[in-house]
Amino acid sequence: MTILCKTCGTSYDDSDEIIAHCKVCEDERQFVPASGQAWITPEVLTATHSNKWQQHEENLLSIKTVPAFAINQRAFLLRTPHGNVLWDCIASLDAATELLINALGGLRAIAISHPHYYTTMQDWAETFSAPVWLHTSDREWIMRDSTAIRLWEGDSMELLPSVRLLRLGGHFAGGTVLHWTEGDGVLLAGDILQVTPGKDAVSFMWSYPNMLPLPTTTIENIMHRLADVNFERLYGAFEGQNMTKQAHDAVMRSGQKYIDCLKQERA
Repeated sequence: MTILCKTCGTSYDDSDEIIAHCKVCEDERQFVPASGQAWITPEVLTATHSNKWQQHEENLLSIKTVPAFAINQRAFLLRTPHGNVLWDCIASLDAATELLINALGGLRAIAISHPHYYTTMQDWAETFSAPVWLHTSDREWIMRDSTAIRLWEGDSMELLPSVRLLRLGGHFAGGTVLHWTEGDGVLLAGDILQVTPGKDAVSFMWSYPNMLPLPTTTIENIMHRLADVNFERLYGAFEGQNMTKQAHDAVMRSGQKYIDCLKQERA
């Protein structure tokens, strides 16, 4: 039987043993609530929650579970002439979501930015007969095996024509963003780059709940890898985190501000 961590949404198979701890939440980049570890089944989740859809561009939609569950991230459905891509994942896969995705042409591939959003990727892969692409640097955080999981290496991989995965690292060693090269370019960033409330900057954090920033050298590496990547718009992990113009400039400017702040000597 599959059970889900209520704090992060990661799925575990407890058929052979009782699962008492969530490895993902016990890592310092997540947290275990003061009330302790708690679990929920997928059946209870879909009975008490539903998925909300929003269209952002002609071929880009987001999917988010309501009321809020676990980390409360959104996933994206990117539609291309070569097949649809699910970017990042949410824990709840309800009947309506399955029906809508199939009506839109199913999924050609699933790709996920980092382990906090692995959730029930195995179930999405099985439902839509799609491979799940994860960076090999984060393989230790796969809590349920699946024959659909594909591990990729290096800093860049073409997923489909006009769609590529870029490893930036940072938050996790395999931290990945999706670059959609059509037109002026779009970056789907998860929270490898965290859009700030003003939607005109991003932050670079190792641990968001513990508010621990990345070191200067890591941010410099991220900026170097993005320097020649063309994107006018950027969509983050959470609802409302949409940068609809001059996103590349905002990211570069934000990185330099972080570097300057971290290097500044303080009395």
